[in-house]
Amino acid sequence: MLVLLPPSEGKAASGRGAPLKPESLSLPGLAAAREDVLRELVELCAGDEEKAREVLGLSEGLRGEVAKNTELHTAGTRPAGEIYTGVLYDALGLASLDAAAKRRAARSLLVFSGLWGAVRVTDRIPSYRCSMGVRLPGLGALGAHWRAPMAQVLPEAAGDGLVLDLRSAACAAAWKPKGDVAARTASVRVLHAPTRKVVSHFNKATKGRIVRSLLTAGIAPKDPADLVVALRDLGYTVEEQAPARAGSPAWTLDVLVDEVH
Repeated sequence: MLVLLPPSEGKAASGRGAPLKPESLSLPGLAAAREDVLRELVELCAGDEEKAREVLGLSEGLRGEVAKNTELHTAGTRPAGEIYTGVLYDALGLASLDAAAKRRAARSLLVFSGLWGAVRVTDRIPSYRCSMGVRLPGLGALGAHWRAPMAQVLPEAAGDGLVLDLRSAACAAAWKPKGDVAARTASVRVLHAPTRKVVSHFNKATKGRIVRSLLTAGIAPKDPADLVVALRDLGYTVEEQAPARAGSPAWTLDVLVDEVH
């Protein structure tokens, strides 16, 4: 099973570990594309601060994020699973998983990123600010920048099992599963059952809990239909929408939640 996660806007501070070693990151087929983004991002932030803030979509209160990006080559690092914070990651609670569940997380979780493309939660990275929706002056829209290298690398990473896609729309633009991989991909919406509306906070929190439940239980569904059974066994209320035909977009699973929390 491969679980595709969005990054978080908020991030923990860089660690005290050794500086970034790009060659140590997972998915080495993304290395050249990573270097292009890293180089341009550092150059942008080392130049005109106001321009960098505008490009990155940062408010006045986040001005310090520009300076942070200038130090990406020298800042300390920590595992990506510790860098990413926010509602989904709080609910996932990687640090509190038992040893077996942590090993499953290391194998299964892939976090999409405007800067790195995608990293595993064990990859050591510095704290940074660069969303997938950013358009860098020299590279253009990052979603488009990542599309070709992702198309080469992600099908192999997906293997022959389930792909559970929990990404945001911006991150989804960087890679769309096709063919056989698409047939094994399931995206999840979390709906407030009484209203059938998506509410951002508990949407993210419930997705984090779903991943934690699967990791803790040691369940690795082989395909979307198997995932539906697994989630129901874990106590979730799920409605599935299978693709209309072979080659159509992935399955969509609606997880219904009664309480907003």
